[in-house]
Amino acid sequence: MDVSATTERPAAGLADTFALGVFEGEDAPAGVPAEVGELLASGEARRAPRALAVVHAEGARWIVVGLGAREDFDHEHARAAAAVVAARARELSASTLCWLVPGEDAAIPGALVEGTILRDYRYERNKSERPEGEHAPPRALERLVIAGTSVDAEAVAAAALVADAVNGARDLQNRPANDLTPTALAEHARSLAQEIDGLSVEVEGREQIVARGMGAFAAVAQGSEQEPALITLRYDGPSGDGASGNGAPGDGTQGAGARGPVLGLVGKAVTFDSGGISLKPGAKMSEMKFDMSGGAAVIGATAAIARLRLPIRLVAVVGATENLPSGGAVKPGDIVTASNGKTIEINNTDAEGRLVLADCLCHARAEGAERIVDLATLTGAVIVALGSTYAGLMSNDDELVERLVQAGERTGETVWRLPLHAEYDELIKGTYADLDNAPEARKAGTIVGGAFLSNFVGEVPWAHLDIAGSAWELGREYVGKGASGYGVRLLVELARSYAAQG
Repeated sequence: MDVSATTERPAAGLADTFALGVFEGEDAPAGVPAEVGELLASGEARRAPRALAVVHAEGARWIVVGLGAREDFDHEHARAAAAVVAARARELSASTLCWLVPGEDAAIPGALVEGTILRDYRYERNKSERPEGEHAPPRALERLVIAGTSVDAEAVAAAALVADAVNGARDLQNRPANDLTPTALAEHARSLAQEIDGLSVEVEGREQIVARGMGAFAAVAQGSEQEPALITLRYDGPSGDGASGNGAPGDGTQGAGARGPVLGLVGKAVTFDSGGISLKPGAKMSEMKFDMSGGAAVIGATAAIARLRLPIRLVAVVGATENLPSGGAVKPGDIVTASNGKTIEINNTDAEGRLVLADCLCHARAEGAERIVDLATLTGAVIVALGSTYAGLMSNDDELVERLVQAGERTGETVWRLPLHAEYDELIKGTYADLDNAPEARKAGTIVGGAFLSNFVGEVPWAHLDIAGSAWELGREYVGKGASGYGVRLLVELARSYAAQG
């Protein structure tokens, strides 16, 4: 989708479809066709949030959407409004949609872009045929124009770039496990590094993982014939003159070099999780192709950060493997040694994500990460606790937590902090080894996962995000069914907070 911005008054012929939001207690703004005002006056168009009505005027369609009370309107409401408009525009097979920006908040135009692009997403990689004629599905939007007197074209372009990165992560998530193997995910990372200036990648397989002493990661991978992949992406800031503080792509006005600490992003990418010997129930096991969602988010965010040329230093580590039962699979009761020397009793092979992450966290530290955020679809318990509204957040650093909370509020990818306490550390102590990957007490399941991972970060400020409730079937207007790409926008916003400091 081509996305642009204009500060000029939209002229007739600019688009075949216009979108206008109206607040409660307010009339249509001056300059819109009289038919829009008549639609509101008749009550056919309502001002309640996300209520829609369509009228033809001046050779174009006008989609009128209710925005509710002006004082309640925020970025997330803007994304939702844009999503319902995008869905109606698609039903009408609109080609070009022009949004007249409501309100004065400088971030609203970007939210409208995000809501539109994310809602217009379709996964069709595995469709063999597309119906034609009257049975053909509505076509995607070809062009989006954001119109307003104070719209920042660079911010609009950046929002489109990040939304495209989210959709790229959703493509990875939605691919079936026989297509998106660990090797295929590594090849995707390699292709991004070839496309994006300043981004490099290193991929290591089973032999190198074992040689690095990554006994926990290697144990998960040993049940599958598919080669695992330790994927390390690095971005050291923009080349040449640096990058602009607002994260606008290719504007040629970059300033100082990379700022702040080296940010480490770590993602769990179990491309299919059967549970291993501790086999999962068959119902909905097909959804376990989504167990690589943390890795998809990390790769998507890293690519977006590099494309935005943000002035930060970044190392991203993704552990990709399958978790399958076989004659060579790790068994309940086995003991393995992680790369930091910690020994682990594997009492449930379905608690494999924390084993993969343990070695990947150690690797991020070894690669120089000075702040670490890991993302993983780690526990079903987080869905019981928080549903899909929040990701669970555990951390050893209050300042990093505050950055993530604020980034979540700005992006709508909200996080909720859960406690870490010395008593939780007692739960994960092993009987025959240092740690137990699945304590039998079944207490505080999500927190226990975070407490386990805290053993592999040392003194580095670190945050763990359990995104099992948010990675797919998120239930928001701008996402729809399937993969959500949760975490891409959150991590980009976190990177922006470091780029803006100093």
